[in-house]
Amino acid sequence: MTETPLLHERRDGYHLLTLNRPQRLNAFTPALHAALRAALDECERDAGCRAIIITGAGRAFSAGQDLADRDPTISGDRPDLGLTLETYYNPLILKLRELPKPVIVAVNGIAAGAGANIALSGDIVIAAKSASFIQAFAKIALIPDAGGTWWLTRHLGEARAKALALTAHPLPAERAADWGLIWKAVDDDRLMAEATALAEQFARGPTHAFALTKKAIHAASANALEAQLRVERELQREAGFQGDFKEGVAAFLEKRPARFRGD
Repeated sequence: MTETPLLHERRDGYHLLTLNRPQRLNAFTPALHAALRAALDECERDAGCRAIIITGAGRAFSAGQDLADRDPTISGDRPDLGLTLETYYNPLILKLRELPKPVIVAVNGIAAGAGANIALSGDIVIAAKSASFIQAFAKIALIPDAGGTWWLTRHLGEARAKALALTAHPLPAERAADWGLIWKAVDDDRLMAEATALAEQFARGPTHAFALTKKAIHAASANALEAQLRVERELQREAGFQGDFKEGVAAFLEKRPARFRGD
């Protein structure tokens, strides 16, 4: 039977993407990369898609790279892992970060190696309490990639980033939330209900304003205050010209829920 590496469900106002290699803990192969990138491209093009959920099938979110696909003991070769990153992982991370729609990652189990860092590239990360994040790279004599050194250092600081990277110790979901690496950890049986409720909320929200908010927050990580104030000025100007701003003000004055169209 041909494997379907990604399940893509189109729902009212949002799309659900499920990594679907449970027998391999949803480890990434070129086929899974291609399927996920194609699905994200479709989500971006689809005006009816106003939010995205990414999760994993089975007991893991993703174990990262499928090492059987890169086994130097079989081929005898030394694979160019930099080329692998340049071809697959780096474009995926940038795509997830730059999507103009909210990306919710529902971490249902182990997120290890590049799988952990792909999860952390979402806008809002919700994890089951049984889940854990593992920078497993040191176990195979590699460095954290797929943005791992960036996410860990920015969210946790150098001390915790180095400790997690060098020891490869699992970081339980509840501690990841306490440390500010993810948004929150929830009971396992509530994970998809929480993610779905959030996606439905975003699907009714001001989609263009969400995109501008993401852009502003991303810019803040590299800007001094004066430069960031200029970014806010320009993006707020753009937001104020949208129909959703007019609707939001009208709804506030009329004391009713806003009916945002996403423009």
